[in-house]
Amino acid sequence: MTRRDDAEKIKAATTALAQVAMKIGEALYSASAGASADAGEEVSPRETGDDNVVDADFEEVKDDKKKAG
Repeated sequence: MTRRDDAEKIKAATTALAQVAMKIGEALYSASAGASADAGEEVSPRETGDDNVVDADFEEVKDDKKKAG
């Protein structure tokens, strides 16, 4: 077996893997589209309010203020 044969086998396996991964992605996409159709309306993660974001005010402290305080 030569390096050229190995390269061809790797190329063929990579192509097959890419095709399988694409089929999996299509299945996941269609399953999620079907689930949102069952729910009646598509809801994005931002609309759910589950992002745990906290708004806060802050004051930048310069190095000279740290030394004085």
